[in-house]
Amino acid sequence: MKIREAGGLLALTAALCATASLPSTASAADWQPRKPVEFVIMAGPGGGADKMARLMQSVIEKNDLASKPFIPVNKPGGSGAEALVYLKEKAGDDHIVMVTLNSFYTTPLRQPGLGVDITTYTPIGRMAEDTFVLWVNKDSGITTLDQYVAAAKEQGQDWVMAGTGRAQEDELLTRWLNKTFGLEMRYVPFKGGGDVAKQLAGGHVNSTVNNPSEALGFYEAGTLVPIAAFTPERLPQFPDTPTFKELGHDHSYFMQRSVVGTPDMSADATAYYQDLFKKVYDTSEWQNYMKSKSLRGEFLTGDALMDYWKEQLQLHEKLLKDIGET
Repeated sequence: MKIREAGGLLALTAALCATASLPSTASAADWQPRKPVEFVIMAGPGGGADKMARLMQSVIEKNDLASKPFIPVNKPGGSGAEALVYLKEKAGDDHIVMVTLNSFYTTPLRQPGLGVDITTYTPIGRMAEDTFVLWVNKDSGITTLDQYVAAAKEQGQDWVMAGTGRAQEDELLTRWLNKTFGLEMRYVPFKGGGDVAKQLAGGHVNSTVNNPSEALGFYEAGTLVPIAAFTPERLPQFPDTPTFKELGHDHSYFMQRSVVGTPDMSADATAYYQDLFKKVYDTSEWQNYMKSKSLRGEFLTGDALMDYWKEQLQLHEKLLKDIGET
């Protein structure tokens, strides 16, 4: 009898312990922002990251996915250093998330004095990988890569390639083009991808490597011409545009479109944002956007996203060393 009572007491104690653990799970599921969420964009207005953030904001609002609004804030200074340092200083803040691009890797590598370790940031969700295309103005008369190389070689340093930031995605591709084809193109940075596309459309520069989303409007208007894509296969949106791989130069490069939380973000808030942005990813609006803007890639979060960051960090460290930037 006493043994049965002891067993019953142990069972009751176990049940109470299990019940006691439930509130933490419930609180994680019930966590909601207590104020508007600051949606930091580590790039200027009009570029791919900016367009993506504002689309996600509208999807969240339209589908009533969050109890508080997400407020986009552009912080492009120092090739994203401004945004990275801002989140670092806001460690533990559960009401700030950031949209990233590949300067998430290159800027800390180039500026170690920032003291930024990207592995301390909270992995919320990789929403997509963006693609790159080599563009010219239609008035150049260039329609093939051979014509492009010949024209750029003839003009030497007078040929201007516009891009965003220093030693970021656009300059890495420009340096690759110079090295591969024996060119001396001059790289000129602007604040955002939207501005870069406008510079080319206005005839102020000779070429760009804009993401499709940044140049699409000018392409549809017939102002910009795609020459070649930095992708393994042709982009469905540009079926007549060959890849560099097809043209004998197997070079693919992609830009992450991810959402990042502050270092030391609480577990409850992390779970909330990871769930929220997976819902955004699954919406028809986001899937249609990916298709129409030539984006690719599945949703990544948690440890899988952190592994992806570490892999990309190693890749970009090598790319920067190749151009003498680290």
